[in-house]
Amino acid sequence: MPAIAWRDLDASSGPFDAIVIGSGVGGLGAAALLAREAGRRVLVLERHTVAGGMTHVFSRKGWEWDVGVHYIGGVHRPDAPLRRVFDHVTDGSLAWEPMGEPVDTVVVGGGRYPYMVGRQRWRDAMVEAFPGEAGAIDRYLELVRETVRATGPFFTASALPRPAQWLTGWKLRRPFLKWSDRTVAEVLDGLTENALLRAVLTAQWGDYGLPPSRASWAVHAMVFHHYLGGGAYPVGGSSSIAAAMIPVIEAAGGVVVTGAGVERVLVDGGRAVGVRMEDGRELRAPLVISDAGVATTATRLLPEGAPGRRELLGTLRRVGRSGGHVCLYVGLDATDAELGLGRSNLWIYPHEDVDRAIATYEADPGAPLPLAFVSFPSAKDPTFGERHPGKATIEVVGFAPFAWFERWRDTPWRRRGEDYEALKERLAARYLEVLYEHVPQVRGRVAHQELSTPLSTRWFCNYEEGEIYGLDHTPARFRERTLQPRTPLRGFWLTGADVCTAGVSGALLGGVLCASAILGKNLMGRILSGGG
Repeated sequence: MPAIAWRDLDASSGPFDAIVIGSGVGGLGAAALLAREAGRRVLVLERHTVAGGMTHVFSRKGWEWDVGVHYIGGVHRPDAPLRRVFDHVTDGSLAWEPMGEPVDTVVVGGGRYPYMVGRQRWRDAMVEAFPGEAGAIDRYLELVRETVRATGPFFTASALPRPAQWLTGWKLRRPFLKWSDRTVAEVLDGLTENALLRAVLTAQWGDYGLPPSRASWAVHAMVFHHYLGGGAYPVGGSSSIAAAMIPVIEAAGGVVVTGAGVERVLVDGGRAVGVRMEDGRELRAPLVISDAGVATTATRLLPEGAPGRRELLGTLRRVGRSGGHVCLYVGLDATDAELGLGRSNLWIYPHEDVDRAIATYEADPGAPLPLAFVSFPSAKDPTFGERHPGKATIEVVGFAPFAWFERWRDTPWRRRGEDYEALKERLAARYLEVLYEHVPQVRGRVAHQELSTPLSTRWFCNYEEGEIYGLDHTPARFRERTLQPRTPLRGFWLTGADVCTAGVSGALLGGVLCASAILGKNLMGRILSGGG
């Protein structure tokens, strides 16, 4: 990874034009755009030992797993807007491998429902499975399209200068809010009473973290549309994303540093002037950008009384943190080809009532698992076999309330005691059985397995309750005016998923919004038009 350790940072390497707290895609994206568009020298500070946030990987005994990148929509097409943004912030050095189709396969009870690529092919597959629901399926696609059309103006408004927001922002936001104010369940209520169809249509809720009764329809429409044109995986694994972005930052004199924990933003005269590190060292810059998420920024990084802190804390109270998850990382002693593993993700549900399944599981951990998402990362990456011959990997992700792990919240990684390990073993066994049921050919070929919990996310990503998607994607979220790059604290900016939406793509577009607001330029427009 082309980054340096905190202990190796030369004290005389400054001055820097900006400091970014956190090296997730939102932080690296904002830094790369400031570097490329304005020649700014940016210092990116990452508390973990590797850069990349949720795009980093880890290895065990010859296997390698991603921790947060299971697929990204549309980037295998060179003309796709998101692909053009990735090309811009990586100087075109990041390659993508298409997943093919189906991108996702929904398993509800005994039925399997493929998510084919392209609007018409997806529609045909759904109508074949639900021949009496063609009208509802067509109307669903129309509502998705209408909602997605409103997203560009809505997020553009958040990057405008304050006066422009006051004058025209409401006009840009209003068409989107018409949809974001409604839950997924409320929209589907007007389309169909078919419970099985509703379950299939909402199967991707794990990509944004809320079931239909709580999630904003807008985020569901964006996620569905994101993958409708197909999915792709970064060639070389998810760590290739950060590896491709860092040289763009360095080309302008910037530096990405790992093992660099920030304790506090320094404020002087109502302005952010730098950061204090956990070891007491202070670094100064005229711009400070947080990619740490709104919750961490408000509760840990901003000092009490800093302009804007109270407003961010209010947003956190009203919207809340997203939920936690567990992930079973599986290492196989055979290749994907030998085992016949495909690339399509599996979304496995016990029955069609998602909300009831989650509520039952929260109340009784012994109840059926409400969701198991199965991903095949080694099958998606054409270079995996060259780097890890004779091996393959699978990941099984599930919902997990942080409350179940609360008693161990202040214990260190790998030293949480026998009770914690026993809980992990029980959970791992349950997810392994689901894997064996739906991918039976891997039984007897599992050579390594380990389970992460919300405490893993808390430890490595510094999210207080192990939240996977930052703030919840409820209707209330999109009404919060604090969720934009500009803050009341002069010189202090926000980037990442919380100023846009969940996932790698949302975090990167959060970086575009942040850099656009700082530079006073429509960077998305410049990128799509070939400028810059």
